[in-house]
Amino acid sequence: MGDRDHRDGRDVGGAGEEMARLREEVRNLRAQVRSRPLISHAQGILQERYRLPDAESAFTLLRHSSQRFNVKLRVLAEAVVHTQRPDDLGELWFPGRVRRKPPLLDAVGVDDPGHANRGAVLSAVLSQTLAVTGTDMGNVQIADRAANGLRMEHHTGLSEHFVEFFAFVGEDGTSCAKAARDVALTTVHDVAADPVFTDAARHTILAAGSRACHSVPLVSESGVCLGMVSAHLERPTKDLHPAQEKALVATGHQVGRWLAWHERTVVLDALEHVHAQGRSRDTDTETGTRTDQ
Repeated sequence: MGDRDHRDGRDVGGAGEEMARLREEVRNLRAQVRSRPLISHAQGILQERYRLPDAESAFTLLRHSSQRFNVKLRVLAEAVVHTQRPDDLGELWFPGRVRRKPPLLDAVGVDDPGHANRGAVLSAVLSQTLAVTGTDMGNVQIADRAANGLRMEHHTGLSEHFVEFFAFVGEDGTSCAKAARDVALTTVHDVAADPVFTDAARHTILAAGSRACHSVPLVSESGVCLGMVSAHLERPTKDLHPAQEKALVATGHQVGRWLAWHERTVVLDALEHVHAQGRSRDTDTETGTRTDQ
């Protein structure tokens, strides 16, 4: 019986791991579907701008720059769509651009902010926020300025339904939306009673085992909310201790400043690479040669 019990336990464990893997794949596929219109828009812009033969050639430009600079494809596509187009005759997209040193990230334990990727920084700020608030449930969102909302990037300890429901949140109906609108740390002492939530949002949060939360804006030097980190607690809570609040606000400002630097530096480097490669292919098209073999 011992051997059978062991095998049964292994089978159950294997099935659970497979189910978790399949759920993650489904979430990734849904995220791709949500991103597809934006990426298609960016492909169309690049195809027209650089006179590329097809949308696949434009996608190749995006993918190569995304991989080279470790910038998410969606982030790069959004930058292509919303950044002022380059001078058609200019060799550089951003002539005269001044490069600035990256802000410190010592509050979240990142030693080399100039070479850190955005995913690692967001993961670090989530870990730090959970440590300060003493919980193991939380998530990080990035501001989607085109859609006027927040898009989830990282999460831990939260249910699958929670992650799917809050994959994107608009300007109202949640505590994180309120924190983004006010650009201020927002505490919900009891999810069941706080009027900030819509009924559907409240039900989803409670079903995930959260009864309280702290939402901390990631704020740029100019005071713009570029993202949000939220900690969820199993029981109703009181106000944060002043030392906790001070630490969270300082962390939010430090990471927000880094995100702004990343947008102005790494993302623009990736766009500059797209421009250089696009111009090269445009020239090749004019001369009748091909270098993309």
